[in-house]
Amino acid sequence: MLAVTDLKKSFVSPDGERVDIVSVPSFALAPGEQVALRGESGSGKTTFLHMIAGILAADSGRVALDCAEMTSLSEARRDRLRAEKLGYIFQTFNLLQGYTVLENVVLGMSFGPRGADKAHAKEVLERMGLGHRLDHFPRQLSTGQQQRVAVARALANRPKLVLADEPTGNLDRKHAGEALKLIREVCHEEGAALLLVSHDELVLGQFEARKDFAEINQAMKGAPR
Repeated sequence: MLAVTDLKKSFVSPDGERVDIVSVPSFALAPGEQVALRGESGSGKTTFLHMIAGILAADSGRVALDCAEMTSLSEARRDRLRAEKLGYIFQTFNLLQGYTVLENVVLGMSFGPRGADKAHAKEVLERMGLGHRLDHFPRQLSTGQQQRVAVARALANRPKLVLADEPTGNLDRKHAGEALKLIREVCHEEGAALLLVSHDELVLGQFEARKDFAEINQAMKGAPR
């Protein structure tokens, strides 16, 4: 499903020094596998997810997603592959403020292979406890409700791989547990792989397969933690 090889990314600091952020020699995820990566803020875990998704270009290395090499595709083909194969739960939601809850999810589905399936979008939102908020706009929702819309949008297209960046970071414990359970259940039902990154030990403790991002990210070797 996912194979990462020699993936590297660095940035130039304000003082002109080049700083390595991500340097991952090897990482793989099998179809249906669910893995949690532990990483503190600033460890490069979001950058890692962005490169896997093709949102951010790597300096070098390879990302193979479902037999397609993301790092060698044009921007247009990366967009298409992302729409067809991948669901991304953003830490900052990235909801469209001028669209309703239902429209946000349906619009996300419209780029995928199954098209805008309003009935399925409603079903996923209802499972997220948002059936009574379909016609509301993001500004009319609580932070936690906005996070659940973001989760629903990522899952609605039945992706092969779900990337989750601190997906419960803005939820209270009750709703965080419910959202995490739903994410894992839907991934299991659809046979989707799940790669979740978090620094929350209560979230990480729900996964049997856990890895410390600092252990696979060579850029963190010797860095203060």
